[in-house]
Amino acid sequence: MKRGGYRPGGGRPRKDAIPHDIVQDANVEKMQPLEYMIAVMNDRTADANRRDRMAIAAAPYCHARLVDDRAIRKRAQQKAIETAGLGTAWKQDLEFEIRAN
Repeated sequence: MKRGGYRPGGGRPRKDAIPHDIVQDANVEKMQPLEYMIAVMNDRTADANRRDRMAIAAAPYCHARLVDDRAIRKRAQQKAIETAGLGTAWKQDLEFEIRAN
């Protein structure tokens, strides 16, 4: 009995970035999917659940994700320490001070 290997249709199903029905509706309206989602989201006569769904689908394309800036600051601080005093007479003193800490 064979085990493993390729199986047609096997594996995790793909998840489209934008749901298929939104893309179809946008094509009917001759709009880009993001424009369509924003139009539905701003339409006061649309169903509240539909407006919420469009807002959720459009959010990644309109707003950046929040990032923990502590890690970014730590990397920037480390880089500043490593490059401090490059090309100056103070380089050796700074290296000694860094090793002492």
